[in-house]
Amino acid sequence: MAFSDIRLQNFRSYIDDSFEFSPGVNIIVGPNASGKTNLLEAIMVLALSKSYRAKDTELIRFKKPWARLDGHGDGGARTIKLIDEDMRIKKELIVDEQLIKKLTIAKQVPVVLFEPNHLQLLSGSPELRREYMDDLLEQFTPGYDTLRKQYKRALQQRNFLLKNGNVTHDQLFVWNLRLSDLGGQMALHRQRLIGRINKDISAIYKSMGGGKTKVSVDYVSSCSGEQYSTKLLHKLESGQQLDERRGFTGHGPHRDDFRVNLNGHDADHSASRGEIRTLLLALKTIELQLLEEDRGAKPLLLMDDVFSELDGSRRKALTEAIKGYQTFLTTTDADVVIQHFTETCHIIPTSQNH
Repeated sequence: MAFSDIRLQNFRSYIDDSFEFSPGVNIIVGPNASGKTNLLEAIMVLALSKSYRAKDTELIRFKKPWARLDGHGDGGARTIKLIDEDMRIKKELIVDEQLIKKLTIAKQVPVVLFEPNHLQLLSGSPELRREYMDDLLEQFTPGYDTLRKQYKRALQQRNFLLKNGNVTHDQLFVWNLRLSDLGGQMALHRQRLIGRINKDISAIYKSMGGGKTKVSVDYVSSCSGEQYSTKLLHKLESGQQLDERRGFTGHGPHRDDFRVNLNGHDADHSASRGEIRTLLLALKTIELQLLEEDRGAKPLLLMDDVFSELDGSRRKALTEAIKGYQTFLTTTDADVVIQHFTETCHIIPTSQNH
């Protein structure tokens, strides 16, 4: 689904503003703190029913009791209402005039996001890379969002027991079983995702000016290989005393990671700044392809102030990769962006709107 227009009421810095979009490249331009990222965030909330940077309570304009987003496009109309009921947010979702409880994968609009935090994806904390895998999997793997929440709850319960001390083996055993079962399912989905990324990443990296470099991605875990659940259960059982001393669970998907290699060397240690940028563009291109392949629809591409981080050749590679996708791109200087596109760009100023 491509959005043709959106209306924001009491959303973040917006009081009541409407914007029209083109099906191609939309450049959201304005000075810092003018609402560019808030508009980008609103598009994502309409598409997926959640923000990439905040809880629902933070999306309602300060001291207002509700917020509302309305969007129209070639896939119909949708509305999301957020109502503050004593600091608990009631969310109403309306898709094509039907009130629904949850935006299932089938009713979501697939989204690929590229924001400044992603520039640290390969060099930052493992948590960034875990979130990257899990957020992507949630968009095309039915039930993965539930699996992720169930694992998190089971982990919190086991950690709670560990922190309290004097926990018996029998008390932990039920959570060891639960964690190893859920963790095995999560790890299998992640490993399959990494396998799909590996299929195309070298070719895409090469097409973006990466030369003949061989790129590979490894899933990194203390329970690597097959029979993840069995290995995890064994580690949870044998490592109970150490976990008790630390007060947390030392093994499982919440500790796993992935590593990108260039010609067999860890990219985090061996890649130049330019090579890292090219790797990130390759990963974003693969995201677009995977989502389109699995969902049967072209995803939206949201880019929050990252175009300026790329040099000329990588900007050119990016504009080639995103042809045919509805793109929303924030910048403080539209002229810098427009010159790299052969198609007409739709300019959306934000500075005068609130």
